[in-house]
Amino acid sequence: MALMERVTTLVRANLNDLIDKAEDPEKMIKQVILDMQNQLLQVKTQVAIAIADQHLLEKKRTENQDKAAEWVRKAELAVDKKQDDLARAAIERSMSYRTLEENFAQQVADQAVQVENLKAALRKLDQKLAEAQAKSDVLIAQHRRSRALNKAGDARMAAGDSSSAAAFDRMKGKVQHSEALSQAKTELTADSLEDRLASLEKQDEVERLLNELKAKRGVEG
Repeated sequence: MALMERVTTLVRANLNDLIDKAEDPEKMIKQVILDMQNQLLQVKTQVAIAIADQHLLEKKRTENQDKAAEWVRKAELAVDKKQDDLARAAIERSMSYRTLEENFAQQVADQAVQVENLKAALRKLDQKLAEAQAKSDVLIAQHRRSRALNKAGDARMAAGDSSSAAAFDRMKGKVQHSEALSQAKTELTADSLEDRLASLEKQDEVERLLNELKAKRGVEG
């Protein structure tokens, strides 16, 4: 029975192993519980049907048992009336019903085994579902905590990555070099301006001294 195979698979399933193999453990937990609930409902339905079938088979067995007994009484009546032909026919009819009764008795026995198997599967699945529901919140919390720890570990590894540190040092060196170059350009520009101003002052001083010299010498400008 495919249903029983699915139930057996769910009952034997290790929830922790399923979570470890799942890409999305939280989704897996919810799906497993949903599957169990669906299968539990189906098993309950099958148990009810199997019990109803067992009652029907028992009824058929009883009916054939009663008919077999009835034809035995008819055979006895025929014997009492010295009607051997009728007695033989009644006996044959009784034997037919007795065979049917035996067949139904075997079916009742087989059905009883099936009902017990379904009931046992129902109990196990019900227990497994209760355990899964009780564990689900804990397992989800454990998974989230594990995921957070993994992310924290990845962040620490990234922070301690030598290649990242080397890249940071290189960038820092470039910034420092750029700042030094800008400062040098500024200084060069400042020196050039001072030289030009000094040149102007020197020219003024030369002109002043020349005029003083001309005045002393009585030479007009």
